Amino acid sequence: MIRLRRLFSTTSSLYHENPLGLPQRGLPPQMPRRGGPIIKRNIPNVHKVIAVASGKGGVGKSTIAVNLAFSLSGLKDPMTSARLRVGILDLDVFGPSVPTLMGLQNSGEPELTSAGALRPLINHGLATMSMGYLLPRSAETNSTDDTAVVWRGLMVQKAVQQLLFDVDWSHNGGPLDILVVDMPPGTGDVPLTLGQLVKVDGAVIVSTPQNVALADVKKGISMFRKVSVPITGLVLNNSYYLCPTCSSSTTTLPSHTQYIFGPPDHFRETASRLKIPILAELPLVPGLSASGDSGVPYGLVEREKRETGDSGGGKVWIKEMAGVAAKVWESVKGEKSS
Repeated sequence: MIRLRRLFSTTSSLYHENPLGLPQRGLPPQMPRRGGPIIKRNIPNVHKVIAVASGKGGVGKSTIAVNLAFSLSGLKDPMTSARLRVGILDLDVFGPSVPTLMGLQNSGEPELTSAGALRPLINHGLATMSMGYLLPRSAETNSTDDTAVVWRGLMVQKAVQQLLFDVDWSHNGGPLDILVVDMPPGTGDVPLTLGQLVKVDGAVIVSTPQNVALADVKKGISMFRKVSVPITGLVLNNSYYLCPTCSSSTTTLPSHTQYIFGPPDHFRETASRLKIPILAELPLVPGLSASGDSGVPYGLVEREKRETGDSGGGKVWIKEMAGVAAKVWESVKGEKSS
């Protein structure tokens, strides 16, 4: 193995062409010129690609992405009866969350293969890659917590291209069955680069019930449609809370169901108007935040703790996320990419 030695202090021109400081491995895929054809590629050693996205920040995309990947890894390929090989790619260059959510924030830099590709870091059976693994550590704290990425658009595009095409996703001797891509908020350089360069098999769009979130979600859906990325479905996060001691003020809700962030009516209307299926409406579960901070997918939290400590919402959440994974895999499995 070769340890990664990044070139953050090299010349300006090399820095812009190679922001991650990787060994040169041939010409990277080129962004299409204005008016020119868009030529999309497969990610090496990856059969299927699913993006988890939302135009809005703070709706739980990264948490959904990590737990979706974990749920997918529990499914079996009907052709081989083997469990799916699943990876997760964190494309949030400015605010990567996957290292923390996967318990890898102190793992150090990834190694390079003999061909000069980044080797993913693995935890909980999932192969992962993130900008968070590549940031220089502070001399005072030996941490990347306060290391900011201060890059303009061109640098971001090049870094995203390297994360997409310069990672060796061959896992346990074979390619990934599916790669879950955790997207940053907005409709800027990162989602545009992914949509224009990569054959993306589907996108899971995450929202919360508030109109302010839905407004940006609709913009994100519009952007994906413009670059011909199919929308697999919508997930409503923090849809309701199963309160063990509350009583409902209406006769239409179970006594313990509380719509803390508002009812899901506008979300459902949006899905219907845009003709996009709803994959799940997930409850607000306090233990989900704690599991994420501790770097453990919620499915690995002890069942008794989920079902008692989270007031029944934990059991519902796990069941609903398993359903999302099954629907996602059913929508993309088909013929594997070459």
